[in-house]
This record gives sequence, C-alpha cells and structure tokens, in this order.
Amino acid sequence: MKITHPLSFSIKASSGGVIKLMYLIDTNILLELLLDQERADEAERFLLGNSLKDFYITEFSLYSMGIIMFHRSLYSPFLDFLDDLMKQVDILDLSVQEMKDIGEAAQKFKLDFDDAYQYAVAEKHGLEIVSFDTDFDRTDRGRITPGQAVG
Repeated sequence: MKITHPLSFSIKASSGGVIKLMYLIDTNILLELLLDQERADEAERFLLGNSLKDFYITEFSLYSMGIIMFHRSLYSPFLDFLDDLMKQVDILDLSVQEMKDIGEAAQKFKLDFDDAYQYAVAEKHGLEIVSFDTDFDRTDRGRITPGQAVG
C-alpha cells in the first residue's frame, strides 16, 4: 500500500495527472546536519526548503542515529532532534514478514543491510530516496541528493 497524506505537496505532470513528492530521508542526510559535517548546509536547505513535502525516515535510521550520537555522548542533541522530528517526519518500518525484501534487495543490488532496508521501505511505500550514498545509484529506484531535491 502506498502512503498518501492530505498535506502532500503535488505538482501537475505533463500528462495532466498529479505527482506527489514524498521522500525517504536516508540516515546520512540527518547525521550530516546533526554532526555539522561537510554537506550540512545542503541537508539543512533541503529540510527547510521542502516543508510542504512529505518526509519519512525508517525506524532503523532513528536507531542508527541514536547509536552514533550516544557513542559520541551527544545525548541532549539527540533528544532535541527527537522533539523536532516528531513534528515533521513520519517513521516507517518493515514487518518481520517483509524482512525478506531486505535480503532480496541486498543480493540484487549489492547493498549492505542498512541500504537494503532503506530501499525495501522506499519500494514498499513508493518513496523517493534522498541520500548522499551512491550505492543507491545501482538500484532501479536510484536516489537524489538534497541539492537536487531543492532544485
């Protein structure tokens, strides 16, 4: 089942139909911003410049960010991030039965577990993957960078 949201930003397609722009934000986009890394400005422009579009992250990404930030003793920034996140982003996961999709994606596209998980969720919900990770370029879904999404 594809996700639909009443507040989705939509544009007219050349065929006259409507295209909904909904994004699965990869872990690296949020970590880039939270850890103030090299492409943090690009990630921030994307998140702030697309407020009318739907954003989703996986539960796996949330745990990964927690692990990385706790390892760096960044407890308060992580908790602040959670407060902000809950206002703007929906969290998606896979059921135990859907976990087989991770293995299939990993084998087909030569992805690690994290990337295969992101791919399987994006495939399940029909989401555009936003990532700095070029491994998604090997998939049939591909990916866009935050800079490409901003335009």
